[in-house]
Amino acid sequence: MTGPSERGLTRREINARKRISRRPSRLGTAAGTLKPDREGEPDAGFPGLLKQAWEQAAEAADLRSAVEVLLTLDGHVPADIQLRALSTSEEAALHALTGLTWRAGNSDATYGDTEDVEGGEPVFLGELGLATSGRIVLRVPSQGPLDPRDLVGGVLRVPWTPAVLEAYRQETGRAAARLAESVADCRQWLEAQGAEGRDELLEQAKEAALRNAPFVLYQDQKQYTNFRGQNNLTGKTLWPGHPDCALSSLQGLPLDVWSDNDVQLVVCLTLLIRSAGFGRVEEANGTQLTVDHVAYMLERVRENYNGIPGGEQVPPAASRRVEALSDLALALRERRQEALGSAQLYREIHGALMHKIERVADAPGDAARAREDAVCALLRDRLQLTGTTLEELGREVAASPQWLAQPHGDFATGLESLVYEAVAASAEAFQADFAMSRGMRSLPELIRALREERWAEIVDWDITQFFCCVVPLPQARRHFADSVATLADTAWAMSSRMQYNSWHFVPGNAPRLPEVLARDHFVPPTIPDVAFYSDQHHHGHVNNLVRFTVRSPQSVEVDGHRFNGFMDLRLLRCDGTPFDEQDLLAAHRVSAFIAGATADAAALAAAGEPAEITAFDAAWHWKAITGTEPAEAEAATRPVRRAS
Repeated sequence: MTGPSERGLTRREINARKRISRRPSRLGTAAGTLKPDREGEPDAGFPGLLKQAWEQAAEAADLRSAVEVLLTLDGHVPADIQLRALSTSEEAALHALTGLTWRAGNSDATYGDTEDVEGGEPVFLGELGLATSGRIVLRVPSQGPLDPRDLVGGVLRVPWTPAVLEAYRQETGRAAARLAESVADCRQWLEAQGAEGRDELLEQAKEAALRNAPFVLYQDQKQYTNFRGQNNLTGKTLWPGHPDCALSSLQGLPLDVWSDNDVQLVVCLTLLIRSAGFGRVEEANGTQLTVDHVAYMLERVRENYNGIPGGEQVPPAASRRVEALSDLALALRERRQEALGSAQLYREIHGALMHKIERVADAPGDAARAREDAVCALLRDRLQLTGTTLEELGREVAASPQWLAQPHGDFATGLESLVYEAVAASAEAFQADFAMSRGMRSLPELIRALREERWAEIVDWDITQFFCCVVPLPQARRHFADSVATLADTAWAMSSRMQYNSWHFVPGNAPRLPEVLARDHFVPPTIPDVAFYSDQHHHGHVNNLVRFTVRSPQSVEVDGHRFNGFMDLRLLRCDGTPFDEQDLLAAHRVSAFIAGATADAAALAAAGEPAEITAFDAAWHWKAITGTEPAEAEAATRPVRRAS
């Protein structure tokens, strides 16, 4: 891929530039010629967390305590997620043994707290383990021993009394009847869609898998995922139409040869997508994908939305039949659109299980106002503005925006200066180890391409056409062997990844042309999120200690085109106290301030002012963080701009 910065260069010159390391401490050297400065621990990330959780569970005083450790992965995720990941037999067994269940009104039922569970002669010796996927697994009657190759450690032996066995037998009977009725209903509903309608649902589900972040869903013991290893859904590994994709393999097949698992998969994905678009699928991540679970999720969403003042109340589903749940999903989608104008929605992300939960935020309180006040004080001092709130500062910039396209302080444009100062102020005010904000380098070039409808060219630009300004607090180097050089390299690694994120989101704002659809991309984010323990799966997050984060994406209008997720503000802590909802609300106001200034700069660019971003490359990060010049000329990495 080439972009505006590479016009006029030969292919040989372009390839030569790509072979030069952009790592700040190695500028000018050939990439890959030096060994890594540091190597990850074998148990870093998720394997280490699972090992820790299993060791704690093995030391627990009783079965229930051990289960609670495993359900939360030793306090790292809500127990509800793991409870809904259990297969039908495991769910029944755990309920019979401990009284724990996710089903409303049935938690802590009599089984788990009676003497019959503890006393009496065992009639069966079961097992409890932790799978390498993070799920709790149980050995139930008529099942062989758990496979040690799939387990984190050994197993805990679990004796079953006659009372437990009877409770299990009754519950599995009820579950089998529920499932049979639900599958029959799913088949009937899919039959009513007709062959063409089913193909449309499959195409929609495939695109959801392709345009979404990694997710893992279960149908009893069967796994559906677009994530690494054993993926069987369209994603980074399986292209649309791949015969190994479970959804692609159903196209053109008569409904009566679809498996019960696949029938439920298609119906449940459809219900989730109808309720809020592709992003809702991630809210089922790590759980069983059954109609019961989807009904539970939609009811939780309904209660949240009905708690928002104003607007009509959404009634509950008339039943748990697919048609009734489809009506509820569509009503929730409509209510969500209304809610976005009057309430702040956000997602809570639990990194260990890649699970997301949509929340409705409370009003900003004293904590959020204190964060904003601290940012405003720093911006008034550093940008010579006078407003007392971010909203006032934004209006002040919009009233006289010309300076955004002119040199300002140490920066080539005021926009660069504003982005840097807002990010630096956020790092300080939020006590974040790192703060960062991303965007597109050349607004004038984007506008020229938009006016000529050069969408194929826009989506073909590479990541160097985007920037990310990363500002660490000086004390953050304590996480990196107290090395300022490693801190600079880490900041640049984050910057590069955020450039990729911008690149990944832009096509989601383009017309659905063949060349756009063929380009790898995700649906651009539209609501903020707060993440816990993100240093588990993503290799970059593990290596760079990305543990607690806030992300606040914003849309920006550029010459009449609205770009969702065009920029964002991110805050990161490598350890310590997680960010909370009040932090997120304050950060969202800071990102809105930066987005407003970006829109003002875009308006200047549309009128002919050269509002561009040339800072925030590898050399800039090295100098800004270490206070020294890079060893090699920064010309090796700085993008070359064509004349306007």
